[in-house]
Amino acid sequence: MPQTKKEMQSYLGFAGYYRQHIKDFETIAKSLYKLCEQQKVHEMIEERVKAYEEVKNSLTNAPLLLIPDWKLPFKLYIDSCGEGLGAALHQTQIINDKPIEGPICFISRQIKPREERYGASQMECLCIVWALEKLHYYLDGTVFDVITDCNALKSLLTMKTPNRHMLRWQIAIQEYRGNMTIVHKSGNIHKITAGIWKIYLIIQKGYHRKSTI
Repeated sequence: MPQTKKEMQSYLGFAGYYRQHIKDFETIAKSLYKLCEQQKVHEMIEERVKAYEEVKNSLTNAPLLLIPDWKLPFKLYIDSCGEGLGAALHQTQIINDKPIEGPICFISRQIKPREERYGASQMECLCIVWALEKLHYYLDGTVFDVITDCNALKSLLTMKTPNRHMLRWQIAIQEYRGNMTIVHKSGNIHKITAGIWKIYLIIQKGYHRKSTI
């Protein structure tokens, strides 16, 4: 359960991106949005706890996730920050005669102590290598785009004098070069990926302590 207004805003930003996959999302989440508008500290009352659980269940149940179609290309959204890595594998499929982009799966992890000193570009390179390794089953031999808000990531493939870390990462992604295109895109990508690892931790913790929202 989100414990602060900031955590709740992050949770709703992530969930809201997938609102088209969640039946009656606006109605379910109404009390949670109202909570974010308030300035004073309030307890998480029963209505809000119920709303949070409904949104969480919608995000983690099968109807939200698409079954991968191996004949279609994938989109791998990645992002990193000083605390964690997040990635979302998407695909656009025809659903009810309309092209709908939706998630296949989500992955996330916290930053390890030795990685805390990495700069922004290194963190994004770490993120793509980690995501490719974790999602190799889906991406091996398939065509896909890597969507990132880090413009410098494209240089990873063509860097002439990489440092030790960059060289290792360069080698790690060589097998995907023929099928992978790195696409720079700013804006809403942050809503998809930057909060994934936070939301995962919030859900795992559960509602064990007093809310400060």
